[in-house]
Amino acid sequence: MDADVIIIGGGLAGLVASNELVRAGRRVAIVDQENQANLGGQAFWSLGGLFLVDTPMQRRLGVKDSFELAWQDWQGSAQWDRLTGAHPEDEWARQWGRAYVEFAAGQKRAWLREHGIRFTPLVGWAERGDGRAGGHGNSVPRFHVPWGTGTGVSEPFAARAREAESAGSVQFFFRHRVDGLTYDGGTVTGVRGSVLAPDASPRGVSSNRDVVGEFELRAQAVVIASGGIGGNHEQVRRWWPSRLGTPPGKMVTGVPAHVDGRMLDIAEDAGVRLVNRDRMWHYTEGIQNWNPIWPDHAIRILPGPSSLWFDALGRRLPSPGLPGYDTLGTLRLLRTTPEIQQYDHSWFILNQRIIEKEFALSGSEQNPDITGRDLKLLLRTRLGRGAGAPIETFKERGADFVVADNLADLVRGMNGLTAQPLTPAQPLLDYGQLLRQIEERDAEIRNPYSKDSQVAGIRNSRRSLGDRLFRTVKPHRILDPKAGPLIAVRLHVVTRKTLGGIQTDLSGRALGHSGVPVPGLYAAGEAAGFGGGGAHGYNALEGTFLGGCIFTGLTVGRSLARAL
Repeated sequence: MDADVIIIGGGLAGLVASNELVRAGRRVAIVDQENQANLGGQAFWSLGGLFLVDTPMQRRLGVKDSFELAWQDWQGSAQWDRLTGAHPEDEWARQWGRAYVEFAAGQKRAWLREHGIRFTPLVGWAERGDGRAGGHGNSVPRFHVPWGTGTGVSEPFAARAREAESAGSVQFFFRHRVDGLTYDGGTVTGVRGSVLAPDASPRGVSSNRDVVGEFELRAQAVVIASGGIGGNHEQVRRWWPSRLGTPPGKMVTGVPAHVDGRMLDIAEDAGVRLVNRDRMWHYTEGIQNWNPIWPDHAIRILPGPSSLWFDALGRRLPSPGLPGYDTLGTLRLLRTTPEIQQYDHSWFILNQRIIEKEFALSGSEQNPDITGRDLKLLLRTRLGRGAGAPIETFKERGADFVVADNLADLVRGMNGLTAQPLTPAQPLLDYGQLLRQIEERDAEIRNPYSKDSQVAGIRNSRRSLGDRLFRTVKPHRILDPKAGPLIAVRLHVVTRKTLGGIQTDLSGRALGHSGVPVPGLYAAGEAAGFGGGGAHGYNALEGTFLGGCIFTGLTVGRSLARAL
């Protein structure tokens, strides 16, 4: 035996599982096709938000939360409906979903603190939902932002793995690509694959795929923690569901290229059961990174509720197409409406006052105050005047931003970014049409109540202390000259997360096509659909991806520590 357990993937789920195994005295081999610079995987690049329930941070902001309310929200969002037949696809997914909410409302915060993860005072209200109490969305703010952003979540476990390597408990096999599982009498006993040529590329940069040798490793058990398909647009299109219409002709990418989904197909070919592969989580607020690291590198805008959202033809989106409310509902709206299916973009229109208060960018590198654990900078950036430096840089250098002192010039600039006019003489966006819609919205601001659902939502948001302080600007007219200049942002669909995956039982054991556990094989993280092959169901509540990696990695590590 080369190790007690082989873990495929050096991302967050694999590192958490490794940590539990090392604590139990087991020897671990971590196999990853990338170099050591990429230890920590996608988590490193994320904002790091974590879904927690009924925390001291929430209570300080006056938020009343409970397991019961969170579980109601999770069920309304998941909408599990594949529960019939001999081996239902959602059979284990629902059980994992409940177990995760129990974890988030119970030991999760204390466990994170034990592992060195601390939180900022920010608690965001992400995915506000589709407007139904029992439907999709968070009823209250639950998005807790850790110090260090994604690096603050992944690095403690990466550091422990490096320490375990020095102590001889962990052995890394970087630049080793798994091409298959090995079996002995029906039990998974190891992995085989290709040794890739050395590559010193920085973290996130695409590396070579030149094969220079072969390898085989043996162990008592194997854990698949290889991630999803977000970096592979061919796979995204292959599994794109008809309920979301047609995939865009052009998408941008929210994860590095090595998030390629290879291991999922390899597992399925080896007899492992994959379920819910048509469930995925992509964002509609993607912008092209002016300083890209990986191909088609996108950054997602995390918007507050005040920007006006228009389709490619300049028509204001109806609910649920409101900023920050319903990610997949908006994607469905944009991709199933016949007259705009041919266009791959939509638009935010806002002003300087809104961008200063309400725009945040996903990613550790876009949030130097939180990533650098600088409380003074955080308070100055989030509460002071002016937008943060990363926001202003995107506004000045981003290919998708238009800035103007008046609406006519703004619309002219927006049309200049459109490659598909209706006719050479008729651009997609009509100034008069946009002016009318913005003035209609602005007329709703004069009273503390409104029939406009977005305006009502803005006022509701400001009743939350956290949103009023950090995320939601005081209602005002978009066209107020004192709030200018005007800003338009062209938005793209950005690929991100896989919600389906390897079906696992509550111990993290991978199931075969017949629904029976495959001896010696486990799965964790995104490869397992964050638990059971689909713990989120159809929709995520945000802050649940890193948390799902942690919970599944923890579960698998503890299960294997007991079993071996």
